[in-house]
Amino acid sequence: MKLYYLLIATSLLIAKANAQQHKADTVFFEDFNEPSLDRSMWNVEVTGNTVNDEQQAYVDSASTIYMVKGDDAEGAENGALVLKAIYKPGFTSKEQKKYDFISGRINTRHKMEFTYGTASARMKMTAGAGLWPAFWALGNGKWPDCGEIDVMETVGDSSWTSHALHGPNYFGDTPLAYRVHFPGGTDVTQWHIYSVDWSPKSLIFKIDGKTTYTVTKAMVEKYGRWAFDNKKFIILNFALGGGYPGGYNKITKPYFGISESTANKIKTGQAKVLVDWVLVTKSN
Repeated sequence: MKLYYLLIATSLLIAKANAQQHKADTVFFEDFNEPSLDRSMWNVEVTGNTVNDEQQAYVDSASTIYMVKGDDAEGAENGALVLKAIYKPGFTSKEQKKYDFISGRINTRHKMEFTYGTASARMKMTAGAGLWPAFWALGNGKWPDCGEIDVMETVGDSSWTSHALHGPNYFGDTPLAYRVHFPGGTDVTQWHIYSVDWSPKSLIFKIDGKTTYTVTKAMVEKYGRWAFDNKKFIILNFALGGGYPGGYNKITKPYFGISESTANKIKTGQAKVLVDWVLVTKSN
């Protein structure tokens, strides 16, 4: 276990050293070390109609999106972003839809968008059936034609995460997806660096620097148009329940895709995602 944490610390140092050493190549670096979210870099999304049958409303609130430092950062050296799920029965959106849960979602749309390069984030998250955090990139315009790159998704099973691509004729239950199982003794509740190397001809996904899934342009074009030559923006979000978790865990009660034990975790304030940093670089 000591060796594992040493490897994670080394990966962090390498990523930060690269950002410092190659400043000309750094497109975006967010260390989440300010007292609150930097609105010049991030947008906070507010939703009243969810997609994928998700069970949360996204709100702009210091209860669901906030920064922590010291012991509360759980090993993030300069502090961390927290996206937290909150039990708030009867919450009514401006669209007059009612929810029992609220959560957080942020993006860099129109503030930082990039084409090709490496996007990475150091993250850890709570396990629990139906908890659905994600780190991903999306293009502007109509979905799925705009192209979606899912760098990291988990639906609450702590033993694995998944990567996926969505675009025209390969979306939803996309054939371009891969589930990555962690080696014994590690899981999503520990710090990991999730990344994608994006080029004009391929997307190479990695966890802690190790390649886990490679998709080439030729592979994509078996299903539809390559939708990965346009600018993308970064998204970090914490969804709850819905189609992907529900399709995996087959849970319908007390909420679609959310188990009773997970609902209790949310009610007691234990369901959260921590993000140490986000880095986007371009090669020379």
